[in-house]
Amino acid sequence: MGKCRGLRTARKLRSHRRDQKWHDKQYKKAHLGTALKANPFGGASHAKGIVLEKVGVEAKQPNSAIRKCVSVQLIKNGKKITSSPRSLQIEKAQAQQ
Repeated sequence: MGKCRGLRTARKLRSHRRDQKWHDKQYKKAHLGTALKANPFGGASHAKGIVLEKVGVEAKQPNSAIRKCVSVQLIKNGKKITSSPRSLQIEKAQAQQ
C-alpha cells in the first residue's frame, strides 16, 4: 500500500512521519541525549582534571612505540579517562613539518 493521499489525511501523514523519524540514525542520536551521557566531557570541548598516574600506551600494530599518556580524573563528574598531553601532540605535529 502507498501513502494516504486525500483530504483529511494530514494527521495520519504527520504522525507516520513522526514515528519513522526514529529509524533515522542521526535523528535518534541527536534527540535521545544518550551520546551526551556517554561522553565523559558531557558535551564540553575542554575539561579540568587531576592527574592520577603516568601511563605508557602501546601503539597499534605496524608501529611498536610506547606513547606517553596520563590517567586523569575529571573534576566535573569524577570519570577517569586516559589522555595524551597537549605538548606531545604539538611536538608530533612539528616533527612532521
